[in-house]
Amino acid sequence: MKPKLEKIVEILVVDVGGSNVKCVASNHTSPVRFKSGPTMTPDLMVRNVLEITKGWRFDAVSIGYPGVVCRGRIVSEPHNLGSGWIGFDFQAAFGRPVKTINDAAMQALGSYEGGKMLFLGLGTGLGSALIVDGVVAELELGHLHYSHGHIYEEYLGNQGRKRLGNRKWRDKVMDAVEGFRQALLPDYIVLGGGNASFLKRLPPLTRRGENADAFLGGFRLWHKQFENTAVPTGIACSITDEENWYDTTTDKDPA
Repeated sequence: MKPKLEKIVEILVVDVGGSNVKCVASNHTSPVRFKSGPTMTPDLMVRNVLEITKGWRFDAVSIGYPGVVCRGRIVSEPHNLGSGWIGFDFQAAFGRPVKTINDAAMQALGSYEGGKMLFLGLGTGLGSALIVDGVVAELELGHLHYSHGHIYEEYLGNQGRKRLGNRKWRDKVMDAVEGFRQALLPDYIVLGGGNASFLKRLPPLTRRGENADAFLGGFRLWHKQFENTAVPTGIACSITDEENWYDTTTDKDPA
């Protein structure tokens, strides 16, 4: 029998990446993480999460997944992790209600300030999401045709930045942002992801996303009226200063 959630009290947010899995809970001010990679299966991920968060109290789980998610279901295997993600029963594995969303969409949700917002995640690839009046539409703009048989992700992703060099890559980003603006007509655009830091200037009506946005998005998943939802006191600073995160690969005990 699936667990039923009568009232959301505490939420665990799990951000699954190709290099690390990061965890934050609404009642725990010390974020934690552990290494992922090509051997990371969903079962192993859950077991590691439960181990690294042992003693934490949470009533529900939000998972940011680095792949295609449709109506809360994973529909494609990740590129940089192990297999078995499609159809995996996270709710049974965690023993709690679980909501799964694309990782870019989760960060977009945390970045949202009303109206119509386009989110572009400049990272390993190109994440994207559109939010209109609070409704999230997960996108795959990175798979659109760009030029000479290549897709946007191959130019705007991390490999494209390394191949082109930062200056040409910035020009490509500026052109793409303007093209998406004209096509999708957002009120504003948020540029997130690790490579957003390589941008020296931003296009008009555009701002940078923050690392904490992904976790705020995970909290907001469980709140219908999420505009005023904030990262719980004490967590925001911990998320921003990732050098102080407890890492199971280097540390012995969480603080």
